[in-house]
Amino acid sequence: MKKILTYGTFDLTHIWHIKILKRAKELWDYLIVGVSTDEFNNLKWKKCEFPYDHRKEIIESIKYVDLVIPESNWEQKIDDVNKYNVDIMVMWDDWEWKFDYLKEYCEVIYLPRTWGISTTQIKNNISNKK
Repeated sequence: MKKILTYGTFDLTHIWHIKILKRAKELWDYLIVGVSTDEFNNLKWKKCEFPYDHRKEIIESIKYVDLVIPESNWEQKIDDVNKYNVDIMVMWDDWEWKFDYLKEYCEVIYLPRTWGISTTQIKNNISNKK
């Protein structure tokens, strides 16, 4: 069984999130998704509309996802790759080169982002309507 790992905040989950998880799952058999914890998001200066437990439950309910794990810090990725015997790390192409250090441990693939929709854009649209 080949395992894939990816990470994200997944706040205001939308169709782009579903499509990217589907594309990741199509690469191999088992998809592990690291969802950023509230504490980690605070360190990244990222404000979420929903707490970690809610975002985790939403991602767990997506049929392409086999396992959800907490993403607590930048440094955990090597440990996660080793702990879960990951074959491929998948990230979006706006992160290109940032995770190449993992190539020593697994294959790294950058998938194209679906442009035209993002959580930031949705939040901005909502703010502009107020």
